[in-house]
Amino acid sequence: MLQAEEGDTVLVKKGVYKEANIKINKSIALIGEDMPVIDGEAKGEIITIGADNVMLDGFKIINVGVSYTTDYAAVRVVNSTGFVIQNLELQKLFFGIYLQKSNDGKVLNNKVRGEAVTEFNSGNAIHLWYCKNVEVIGNDVQKVRDGIYLEFSDNIKITNNISKNNVRYGLHFMFSNNNYVINNVFETNGAGIALMFSKFMEVENNVIKKNWGTASYGLLLKEVNDVNMINNLFIENTVGITVEGSNRLVYSNNDFTSNGYAIRVKGACYDNQIINNNFLYNSFDISYNGRINDNKFDNNYWSNYTGYDLDKNGIGDVPYRPVKLFSYIVNRTPETIILLRSLFIDIIDFSEKVSPVFTPDDLMDNNPRMKLIQHDRN
Repeated sequence: MLQAEEGDTVLVKKGVYKEANIKINKSIALIGEDMPVIDGEAKGEIITIGADNVMLDGFKIINVGVSYTTDYAAVRVVNSTGFVIQNLELQKLFFGIYLQKSNDGKVLNNKVRGEAVTEFNSGNAIHLWYCKNVEVIGNDVQKVRDGIYLEFSDNIKITNNISKNNVRYGLHFMFSNNNYVINNVFETNGAGIALMFSKFMEVENNVIKKNWGTASYGLLLKEVNDVNMINNLFIENTVGITVEGSNRLVYSNNDFTSNGYAIRVKGACYDNQIINNNFLYNSFDISYNGRINDNKFDNNYWSNYTGYDLDKNGIGDVPYRPVKLFSYIVNRTPETIILLRSLFIDIIDFSEKVSPVFTPDDLMDNNPRMKLIQHDRN
């Protein structure tokens, strides 16, 4: 590559190349033919891109160095614009693709397979730090710390990715705004998605499933504002959504199916809307910490609703109270969960429904749907 000129395309033949600390400082396209292997021999970083308009396409990159003081990556992009990182297979890695102060690029159709066991000795598959206007599309990332991680990164489009079996989060946002999370799968991670200290986001058409564990959830919302969560599937998570200190959120047209908790509200959440969702066979549909409600619940379908519809307009004639007294008790004394299916619990929940004392008396869906809402997920 020393002889390459700006704008050249460099083709690399099939084979195994034992190289580390490769520096790309010219605007070139480096393209592998038949997936040549670049073996870093655990010596540190493998490829560092420090120029604009670089394409890296079609390589298998293995054996990144591991350090507890330096975040070695298979591919690092630094202060670059217009980059394209695509069709890579990354194995035996610490960090996978690390974007640092780089903008207007694409990370497409890469396959990352880590060997992470704990979060302390592993890195992230796709890591963005101080980046803007990046598309992360069609990647398959598994068995790392965080599948996709964003910090101080704005206007990022995360679409059509699969993030599974990761130790900590499938997707993790910190201080990142105006981002899009659309058509992804987050499955069997320590937790599915964590949105923290961020605002103005769209979370749409994702499948968030089987994120199980004592501290696990499908989606964490912590101190975020102005987020639209539309048309997502939350299936078999310990908690579908846990939310704290977050305002002006819209939960619409989602399905919450067979979760421990569908939505768990920890407090300081105002002016949120929960409308047109299906709540199906969750142990608890809504869990609330306090007695004050400043959020709107309307036109949802609740599988536990037992009301009637005398005028046959498809809306229950009796409002539905989704917060059970028992969920209030479990929040304070988790050991009581063993009583979940007992007759005693049915009695205390019924008494609270008749005369709310501990749960918010104005938290109700005045227009509960009688039939399952059909959501278009094409």
